[in-house]
Amino acid sequence: MKSGYRGKAHLFGKNIDTDQIYPGQYLELVEPEEVARHCLEGADPAFVSKVQPGDIVVAGTNFGCGSSREHAAIALKHAGVAAVVAESFARIFYRNAINLALPLLVCKEISSRVESGDTLEIDLEEGTVRNSRTGKVIEGEKLSPYAINILEKGGIKAIFLEKTRQNP
Repeated sequence: MKSGYRGKAHLFGKNIDTDQIYPGQYLELVEPEEVARHCLEGADPAFVSKVQPGDIVVAGTNFGCGSSREHAAIALKHAGVAAVVAESFARIFYRNAINLALPLLVCKEISSRVESGDTLEIDLEEGTVRNSRTGKVIEGEKLSPYAINILEKGGIKAIFLEKTRQNP
């Protein structure tokens, strides 16, 4: 995992819930590639046709509220989203995303300082977002070393598997 990302912004509003990120009618799908085809379908039905690998989702407050389904983070990650930057995250979504190695950054003023299509540069360790269009650097909340470690290892499952191999 790298701590820096550069990609095109896709801007969403407040209270984007897990049903908008990954609609419940598709819960029977299990392959990540199939799950990804419905990413953000409830908020923008054309999102999967616009998103490119490495792009960044930007949102207002309370991103990922609603149910605790991991499908939401899986859909984002496998659709090619490099990171999600939001003014705040629902607690369970935040933890699911980190556990699944989807980088997140809390950045209080992000939705008013970014437009869809802007190129953003994110530094997770510094907790910053640079908007290439405006040249402005927006301060966010640095990720904890604990969260960075999970992301670097490829998720909590990878850490578990590594530990169980070392200590059978």
